[in-house]
Amino acid sequence: MIATPDRTPLSREFFDRPVLDVAPDLLGRILVRSTPDGPIALRLTEVEAYDGADDPGSHAYRGRTARNDVMFGPPGHVYVYFTYGMWFCMNLVCGPEGRASAVLLRAGEIIEGAELARTRRLSARNDKELAKGPARLATALDVDRSLDGTDACTSEDTPLRMLTGTPVPSDQVLNGPRTGVGGDGAVHPWRFWVANDPTVSPYRAHVPRRRRS
Repeated sequence: MIATPDRTPLSREFFDRPVLDVAPDLLGRILVRSTPDGPIALRLTEVEAYDGADDPGSHAYRGRTARNDVMFGPPGHVYVYFTYGMWFCMNLVCGPEGRASAVLLRAGEIIEGAELARTRRLSARNDKELAKGPARLATALDVDRSLDGTDACTSEDTPLRMLTGTPVPSDQVLNGPRTGVGGDGAVHPWRFWVANDPTVSPYRAHVPRRRRS
């Protein structure tokens, strides 16, 4: 018999820990996106940790900017960024306020509201692909910069909430290099995923972008 996932909101204290503790512990947790058309719920299956000033791969490595300001704020808030001129990606802020670190939500399984997610992910060949990758996840959940700074650990009716769900046992959690991260940040094995889960995205090494002449 499969236990029903715990729908209790994750506490602020859960996120007020080192990012490398929070990241693997987010696997199996449930993210709920409330929309005017109804809720969409997602079980997290893949994440990546980014550790601020100590991490060359982090958006906060060179300090605070208008873009990354939320990363320096209270833990448990949502950091959304725009990338490659076309996609949004979603993170959850960790650690003490003032020290920027966050977990990128890379992939998950839609467990509620799949019909709504399908209307936003028309290119998905099946439901396992709806949120298979960080940009696909944000698209399926209709996440954009307007949600940057949202408090995700509250029992109130907010656009984004993190629930306890069913944590993944440590022996089912794998880790390895982060996808698409180059330079000094490429050495960190800070991508965590659920073993053998079909919604986990494929690993891709960093490919330097050619500068236009």
